[in-house]
Amino acid sequence: MAQELTDPFLNAAPRTAKELGRIEGAVQPTTDFTAPERFETNPGGAATTRARTDADAFSQSSANISFERELDFKVGNGLFKKLWVSSPSSTLASDGLGPLYNARSCQRCHLKDGRGHVPEGPGDDAVSMFLRISVPGSDTEPMSKIEAFLLSVGDEGRQTRPDPVYGGQLQDFGVAGQVAEYKLGVDWEDVPVALAGGETVTLRKPTWRADDLGHGPLAPGAMLSPRVAPQMIGLGLLEAIPAEDILAHADPEDADGDGISGKPQIVWSFEHDRPLLGRFGYKAGAPTVREQSAAAFNGDIGISTPIFTNPWGDCTEAEADCRAAPHGDGDARGTEIDAEGLDLVTFYSRNLAVPERRDVGGAQVLRGKQVFYEAECTACHVPKFVTSRLKDQPEQSFQLIWPYTDLLLHDMGEGLADNRPEGRANGQEWRTAPLWGIGMVQQVSPNASFLHDGRARSLLEAVLWHGGEAQAARDRVVALSPDDRAALTRYLESL
Repeated sequence: MAQELTDPFLNAAPRTAKELGRIEGAVQPTTDFTAPERFETNPGGAATTRARTDADAFSQSSANISFERELDFKVGNGLFKKLWVSSPSSTLASDGLGPLYNARSCQRCHLKDGRGHVPEGPGDDAVSMFLRISVPGSDTEPMSKIEAFLLSVGDEGRQTRPDPVYGGQLQDFGVAGQVAEYKLGVDWEDVPVALAGGETVTLRKPTWRADDLGHGPLAPGAMLSPRVAPQMIGLGLLEAIPAEDILAHADPEDADGDGISGKPQIVWSFEHDRPLLGRFGYKAGAPTVREQSAAAFNGDIGISTPIFTNPWGDCTEAEADCRAAPHGDGDARGTEIDAEGLDLVTFYSRNLAVPERRDVGGAQVLRGKQVFYEAECTACHVPKFVTSRLKDQPEQSFQLIWPYTDLLLHDMGEGLADNRPEGRANGQEWRTAPLWGIGMVQQVSPNASFLHDGRARSLLEAVLWHGGEAQAARDRVVALSPDDRAALTRYLESL
């Protein structure tokens, strides 16, 4: 399958044999935990930005960006923060919101370019998270392009379809005259976990609900999956990792017998009209930053783009009032955000910089790093890659980066399961989350929490939810001494 998953959108130069040798040496995992590795302080390579101590830590541009391209970054930032309004409006450059939506701007979900949070109480709207929804497909329905491709290479994929009334995600807001689709509800259950050394951590287990449904009941068999908005840093660097280097870590049949069987997500690129490696989203459902941005505009804000051109966003044929409502795509722009605007937002998103590491040589951090490696967390959270040589993306070109992810799908066990297939991912599989910047998440957004649905209030809680392929690593953490667990947490906080 590897030959079908080249990256034509990257315009990457071929790597020479000499470069491949250098790369292989650079990305080898360390066995020396007495001192930091060379360049470890700069997880984003030359694009790494200075670590700030305020809430703007995730909002800085690539450190190696030129002055001219910095101007494009700032214009893209303006579009990222822009509040869209409903049509018709005298503000012709900003109309087209909804008619159903989850937020009025990208910034409303990714506050300060950081993570969202779960609702804290009855008065806290779920602006930075929502529920995805799908229903089982049937053998009588025509296959999508990606399903047909997967079948052609011997993979049945997962046939699911949007809910016939509510579409692919639930929107909790509507413009004037439109009924919101639902209200997010959740019940919490305490789950105590005993740790070696006499410590106990209480996890919180959520049961998510779609309350106050605006258009009748969900379809039979509807599957819901909560999603908290993730932090935005390093996206362009993740996009620039050669597909072949990601695929080299895949072991879907666990041929080496280590219990880790990561597999690549394969998605249909609507922009390039071909299958590509999925990289972005909790189940790696988007292949590029541009396509992910366009999907968020359309699904979250109800804004049409050159890739997803429906001016009514995620509204279905059953939501006739939504489709018949005024839209903002009738002027010279063509779509509610045009290609130039989408490109600027994409450029901004690609160049949100990863902050430098802190206290990288501290004794407790180095001990925590050793614990991280010995617990075999690096089997999925792969520390290092070298990006492609990119003619038109100098900020991301040929950088040694430290994202701590393999960008592959892994079975994380029943505890984290959403029981909702997506592409090649089954209901227990998730893409390995990048860990760079994770220690600054709550500095940027104090209410932020971790994992796909924000259930984990701390990094240790996030580790303790790991199951499936990560069960053995999780159990090693449980068995650690309190000092070593504290060192592991301190190491993660330094990333």
